[in-house]
Amino acid sequence: MAKYVIQGGQKLSGRVRISGAKNSALKLLTASLMGNDLSIIRGVPRIKDIFTMAQVLEVLGAQVEFTGHNDLLVNPTFLNNYVAPYELVSRMRASILVMGPLLAKLGIARVAMPGGCNIGSRQIELHLKGLSMMGASIEQGHGYIEARAKGRLKGTVIPLDFPSVGATENLLMAACLAEGETVIENAAREPEVGDLAHFLGKMGAQIEGIGTSTLLIQGVENLHGAEHRVIPDRIEAGTFMIAAATTGGNITLENVVSRFSELVIGKLRDMGVDVLEDGSRLHVSRNEPLEAVDISTLPYPGFPTDLQALMMVLLSLAEGVSIVTENVFDNRFIFVNELNRMGARIRVEGHHAMVYGGATLSGAPVKATDLRAGAALVVAGLVAEGETEVHDIEHIERGYENLDQKLRDLGADIEKVSGESQF
Repeated sequence: MAKYVIQGGQKLSGRVRISGAKNSALKLLTASLMGNDLSIIRGVPRIKDIFTMAQVLEVLGAQVEFTGHNDLLVNPTFLNNYVAPYELVSRMRASILVMGPLLAKLGIARVAMPGGCNIGSRQIELHLKGLSMMGASIEQGHGYIEARAKGRLKGTVIPLDFPSVGATENLLMAACLAEGETVIENAAREPEVGDLAHFLGKMGAQIEGIGTSTLLIQGVENLHGAEHRVIPDRIEAGTFMIAAATTGGNITLENVVSRFSELVIGKLRDMGVDVLEDGSRLHVSRNEPLEAVDISTLPYPGFPTDLQALMMVLLSLAEGVSIVTENVFDNRFIFVNELNRMGARIRVEGHHAMVYGGATLSGAPVKATDLRAGAALVVAGLVAEGETEVHDIEHIERGYENLDQKLRDLGADIEKVSGESQF
């Protein structure tokens, strides 16, 4: 077991380069299975979730290789297996996204029920319902989901009950090799969905409506490999913006797309944080006291649920009371007890959290309950008085590339050490 040991009180300053988006790179890897030859995906973060997905692809028969530091080669030529096993899928929910590509290309997919962060129910019924509408037969049992198609999938109109990112991506990939036209209504609009669609377009797919809530896909018989660069990670960018604001620091983020974070930037400015946009860079600093704001998480372009926990750390330091409403996941407040142990004053009522500002955080041993909550506790440790130990950091390392090193480069006092968990 490893943990982060943080000595609080250091203001962050300097430059940090934002990595490629985890939530995009994972889907690009699954999409590469649909090509008939090699794909090159550039800017892939070296994180645990990527290595897990690479293992899934290798089990399915693809050849996966990092070349250079952040470029990944995927050769699906020898794809010969349709079973994504439990021991890999249980580590990461995104593994369910091999179902659409496998079903479209091989006519069959058998995927273990997915795992991932414990942040509440993330039902996959929308995935299965959409694939069924395209002609697949679905069976569930013994911890697995098996989908079969007789011949090619059939294009159809698929209205999603909720703009689910995963369902949109799975159905989008399946539709690219389906027969005829598929229309996905109420599709997710996240930048990562758009990145996937652009990659599929380079592979020969015909997709219209990218970036809108209606995707129109004309199926083709074959896709080829392609070269593509992953978009910057807007959640990592948000993490460092909030970390700078929390510590009263002054940092420059490089390799960012500011339009992906418009609402986050707006909320930070409302709180008194200075954010200057400069092409692919963002300059973030704070010299004034923080003001309370209310936040409601929503699918993109709303405020991202993945930054909700981090914002609660910042709001704990603000003057006044803030209300945080979680509208996406039903168990995303489970980390609040850990933050309260550090001196925050947060009261949860259903899917609302009252954050009473003006708190003085103090170091304590805490547990990362999931990926983003773990990052929030690290940021809390940066501003807390004394020493903070963040345990179970394997959650954090699933989604952040060299988080501790990047923070050290900005002046933080943080070390990764081995040791037994106290929890």
